[in-house]
Amino acid sequence: MRTLMVVSRSLRHYSVEKLKPIRPWSLISIFPENSLPPNSNQWLYQTRRTLILEPTSSQFVKLHRLSDSDSGILEVSLDRPEAKNAIGKEMLRGLQHTLEAISRDSFANVMLLRSPVPRVFCSGADLKERKTMTPDEARSFVNSLRATFSFLETLRIPTIAVIEGAALGGGLEIALSCDLRICGEDALLGLPETGLAIIPGAGGTQRLPRLVGKAKAKELIFTGRKIGGRDAMAIGLVNYCVPAGEAHLKALEIARDINEKGPVAIRLAKTAINGGLEASMGPALALEEECYEQLLNTKDRLEGLAAFAEKRKPRYTGE
Repeated sequence: MRTLMVVSRSLRHYSVEKLKPIRPWSLISIFPENSLPPNSNQWLYQTRRTLILEPTSSQFVKLHRLSDSDSGILEVSLDRPEAKNAIGKEMLRGLQHTLEAISRDSFANVMLLRSPVPRVFCSGADLKERKTMTPDEARSFVNSLRATFSFLETLRIPTIAVIEGAALGGGLEIALSCDLRICGEDALLGLPETGLAIIPGAGGTQRLPRLVGKAKAKELIFTGRKIGGRDAMAIGLVNYCVPAGEAHLKALEIARDINEKGPVAIRLAKTAINGGLEASMGPALALEEECYEQLLNTKDRLEGLAAFAEKRKPRYTGE
């Protein structure tokens, strides 16, 4: 697979030693040999937003912008029913383009990631396609997948994975890259890669333990065990488990709640939480202070105070 150059954009993240803003745009290669070493502080405390830029889109990933009172809510649908939403090259390109479009949309406030395919959220990587790849091609594809999920993770807006049915391997890894996860009771979640003599390679070994704890993540990855929706909620893997078929309704309810809040505040809250968790308490509180400082002179803050005094719903504009 030919080497692709990518545009990498980071939110305002900070090193543990110094609260030094990172330049927002830089051109890097997606492949790890041209990236920072994993033992460097800069690698540990920067969240890179990486996207391969390609000229074509995909029929397998659809973007829908809701309207009227739901304006600001976006839905991304994974739609490859004949392959149970397995992620191949074409589907990955479509996902990359969709995420890029969302990252540039100043009117986007919250995103839902869902599947219209019955009983399937995403079955993981396309193993039939993978079988035809050379080791170098497989490495390049997995690196691209990992970078795309990292791009999703660091979108400025909140993201919600809507899981009905199977979310396995890369399917669970993409859900782990979202801020929130809502599943139906019939959901089946797992990272079965060790059964194929590989490991989760698109962030699963790192995001799962950060979410459910080291011991539980090791158990699930070592055994490849799949768990249902209720068990997933019990260990903190999902935020809500609802009756089968109702995950989208619950996710939309949460999205509407988020959509009513000040959009700049929501974005900076995400920045403060994500950046702060990668630092010690002192730098984390300094990051919170800087995020709060950016809100003091916004029109939305004044609107919030006025609406409270007048006992009405605020009308936020993102300014």
